[in-house]
Amino acid sequence: MVQSVSMVTSCCVQGRRRESQKYPAQGSASLPAAMYKLDLPADPKETAAIERRRNMEQQRQSRIFNAKVRTIGVDVPTLERQTEERKAMEGLERARDRAFDADRQRCDKIAMMLEEREGQVARDLDKAVLQFREQHQQPGTRREYDLYDPDALKKERPARVGDHDPRCGPASLQKLAGEDLSEKERKKLQAELSRKWLSDQKEERKRSEAQKKYADELYDKKRVELDERAQHLTKMEEECRKAVNMAVTNLNQALAMESSERRKLEKQQEEENNFAEIYNHLTGDILTENPAAAASCYGPHRVVPDRWKGMSPEQLQSILEIQEQQQQERQRLKEEEKREDVEWDRQRMLAARAAMTLEQQEEELNREIRKRTDQYNQQLSREQRAHLEYLEKVVYTNNPTAHYHSQFNTTSR
Repeated sequence: MVQSVSMVTSCCVQGRRRESQKYPAQGSASLPAAMYKLDLPADPKETAAIERRRNMEQQRQSRIFNAKVRTIGVDVPTLERQTEERKAMEGLERARDRAFDADRQRCDKIAMMLEEREGQVARDLDKAVLQFREQHQQPGTRREYDLYDPDALKKERPARVGDHDPRCGPASLQKLAGEDLSEKERKKLQAELSRKWLSDQKEERKRSEAQKKYADELYDKKRVELDERAQHLTKMEEECRKAVNMAVTNLNQALAMESSERRKLEKQQEEENNFAEIYNHLTGDILTENPAAAASCYGPHRVVPDRWKGMSPEQLQSILEIQEQQQQERQRLKEEEKREDVEWDRQRMLAARAAMTLEQQEEELNREIRKRTDQYNQQLSREQRAHLEYLEKVVYTNNPTAHYHSQFNTTSR
């Protein structure tokens, strides 16, 4: 402790000396200021380099001394994890986009197929409609075709064909009232036309009745065919059910016979095993109490517990003799232990007395050491006070100013 105090004191003295040498007192500043003033031209490159270094130093100080913007290192594991997560997310998005594209293509193909099928159906329907119109709906067969027939004028008869033209009525002023010169031909023509209409209607009715009859016959035949087919299927189903029931019955009978036979064999085997077990018990070593049956294959000193019938008289006598020897050995050990305890007690007493003597000597020595240490510390205290008075009155006459403290912590290096 004394050495550490002296080392601290010497360090303080040396620091004060260096400070006094670096910053002399105000009273000692008697040197002329002209010897430090030099009128040399400044180098522009050096000035620019100094200014650049000053700017870099100010920027570095603003980065380092500002705790809000200062960053030390980068969290590389977090950035790597974020990169991996971003890559995994991009991979999932690409896989989802590919799945959506495949689904979209499939839907487009299905839509195109449906559109093509719908167009084909529409085309077939239009084709069938056109074909039906060409076959059964000709313009000439329509009732009002004479109203918009383009060749109507060409087909019309002239306004008057001779004097006996039946179209010339009273309004035509081509024929007077009461003059029906072609009455017979007209009536005859009307009668023939009526007969023709009637015959056409009869033929149309006969044709429709024949078609209806033919349709009814087809329906009856189809119904009879369906009934016969249903009866045939019912008969086949019944025969199949009978065959299945018969097969199941035969299988059940075979399984029942097999089961009964197996039970008989098992019962016979069990009876034979029981008889063999009874015979083995009667003739075995357990009931006959054969001592050799208890001998173990691991050595003559070991026995089989489930076959052992007890120890022989010779074994019991040897066990008693061993127990008596063990009792005698135990008694001898107890006597030796008592003697050792007495000897240990005596040794502990002697050791306690020697320890007390050593403790007293150590206390006397410690008192002497403390006394000498106190005297030495008092001497050091007097020397230290004298040294401090010398430092305060002789050495430390130039106290540091605020300018001295402001030079610290001005650079980032």
